[in-house]
Amino acid sequence: MSHTHNLPAKIALLKVRQVTLYCKGEEEELSEDKYGELHGFMSDIHSLSRLNTSICWQQSSLNWLRDGDANSKYFLSVLASRRRRNSLCSIVVDGVLVEGVQPVRNVVCSHFANHFRAQRAARPGIGHLQFRQLSCMEGGSLIKPFFVNEFKAVVWDCDSFKSPGPDAINLGFIKDFWVEMKDDIVSGQHSGGI
Repeated sequence: MSHTHNLPAKIALLKVRQVTLYCKGEEEELSEDKYGELHGFMSDIHSLSRLNTSICWQQSSLNWLRDGDANSKYFLSVLASRRRRNSLCSIVVDGVLVEGVQPVRNVVCSHFANHFRAQRAARPGIGHLQFRQLSCMEGGSLIKPFFVNEFKAVVWDCDSFKSPGPDAINLGFIKDFWVEMKDDIVSGQHSGGI
């Protein structure tokens, strides 16, 4: 057990020696032996930290097994009172008091089974409804191309710091370079780009 005595102090000492070597390496070129020593420090710090974590975990488990949970009595009493408060000993169904575990269970199960059972109700259909249809001219207007002034109105109505996509080009950029970009934007609607 002597090799695990005061592990945090050993880890701290190794870290100090590691930092000292780092500082020396910034001032001058380190030899191969010093690089090996630096690598050894890092390896030792890692293994001692894992060992320290394992020992701390084991000690906390032993302490809990030895001392137990100091609040167990309180929490068990809260659990028991909640269980008593949530228990259903009797229930009134259609003016009749039902008592006992199995009769209450049967009444509750039958209530929810009836409640969630699919009912055959007459639902209104839409087969007889008359919907207004678009004329050929109205349908054609849905696919007609946009004009440049319509694109410009949409861009100018938007906040300059918003972006229309993940490409990180915000609308302020498009506003600033509208003259250069408007032809590309308008031609993009024909090629499916917009």
